[in-house]
Amino acid sequence: MSTDELSRTFAALADPTRRAILARLAGGEATVGEIAAPFAMTFAAVSKHLRVLEGAGLVTRGRDAQFRPARLDARPLAGASAWIGGYAQFWEDSIGALDQYLNALQQLTTDSTTPDAITDKENPHG
Repeated sequence: MSTDELSRTFAALADPTRRAILARLAGGEATVGEIAAPFAMTFAAVSKHLRVLEGAGLVTRGRDAQFRPARLDARPLAGASAWIGGYAQFWEDSIGALDQYLNALQQLTTDSTTPDAITDKENPHG
């Protein structure tokens, strides 16, 4: 996936209405009227969102006269997922380092609350 395709995909996904439209289309094709039904917006506004999704390659439209159903094309999502997946090792390493740090803090806290440690703090001379 080229950087431009990836940019178009992420730009299209940046809007919550477009993400909701994609979620609707994941259940099957739909007309503009069917897509617009749950939203408080005009058909024209929904059509604009569909054009952005089409431009990103996430939606295709039928060409059957007045009936132009929209369909999800998830192929660009695979490219975006692969790009995001490239950061999986970074997150695994970061979470592993955080886990080690928290374990070390917990060990310090446990060590400092043992009876011997408390006695030593109260009477440093022993």
